[in-house]
Amino acid sequence: MREDLLRKLEQRLGRVHAKQRLGIETDHEAQLFGQGLTFFHLENWYSVHSVIRNALRLTGLYGRGRRNAERIVLRHNDVWFKELPPHFDGFTLLHISDMHADMNEAAMRHLVELVADLRYDVCVLTGDFRGKTFGPFEATLDSVSRVRAHLKGPVYGVLGNHDTIQMVPGLEAMGIRMLLNESEAIRRDSQQIYIAGIDDAHFFRVDNIEKAASQIPDGEFSILLSHTPEIYRQAAHADFNLILSGHTHGGQICLPGSIPITLESVLPRRMGSGAWQYHDMKGYTSVGAGSSVVAVRFNCPPEITLHHLRRG
Repeated sequence: MREDLLRKLEQRLGRVHAKQRLGIETDHEAQLFGQGLTFFHLENWYSVHSVIRNALRLTGLYGRGRRNAERIVLRHNDVWFKELPPHFDGFTLLHISDMHADMNEAAMRHLVELVADLRYDVCVLTGDFRGKTFGPFEATLDSVSRVRAHLKGPVYGVLGNHDTIQMVPGLEAMGIRMLLNESEAIRRDSQQIYIAGIDDAHFFRVDNIEKAASQIPDGEFSILLSHTPEIYRQAAHADFNLILSGHTHGGQICLPGSIPITLESVLPRRMGSGAWQYHDMKGYTSVGAGSSVVAVRFNCPPEITLHHLRRG
């Protein structure tokens, strides 16, 4: 199975990328605590997860945090571009990030209820489909498939640092077009915009913006999907108009006023959640629909976002 997957990935992504991704995953699986940037990282140090849960129970906050994590909110983000083709004025993207779908069934049920009646043109998923960073992923695919059944129109996705590339066949079998340093054109009559996606730039570091943008003609309107916003400089200088990302969870456990204690990303805090701009590129960092490490949230409700593209 692994050799067959490697051959298919080599044909699509290139030999080096496929071998790098699978090789780093194998190394990571062999070291329960991770390696490199994530050595002794809370996401991988699973004995600490129970300590956090028990500490919250002792303070009486665990139940409240769980309920907070289930209450996904819908946000709207109007984004204005003078470069947007006229036929795409009002084009709407549903943005869902960091589902960690196997960690909180109640949150995923609420997500299904939220998306059922929404109107949008395409849906984009910016990574971290599963809860753990290693091990089996069948439960993740089952949970994602239940959400996918209620999503309309084309659905595009990228992998996050929690995801294995071995999930790609299963995700695409349910109708999610995974963009692994790739791009696609979306056409309306004689006009088009481009959606590109890069592989994880946070832990695996197999992102390749140059390859993702190679099929986008100069001057065309383009959107980049990246699990992490950490590559904002590269994306801006590659002339993307908009970058959609997640990864930070907005801090997940925040001080009053949604002030994050930590973002787990190397970037300015103003880019840690919501809308922002860098040079001529607009950006949006979703705080995510799910939760990581422990399925609790404080002062940082989970979200999905409708991005409305406006010409002007």
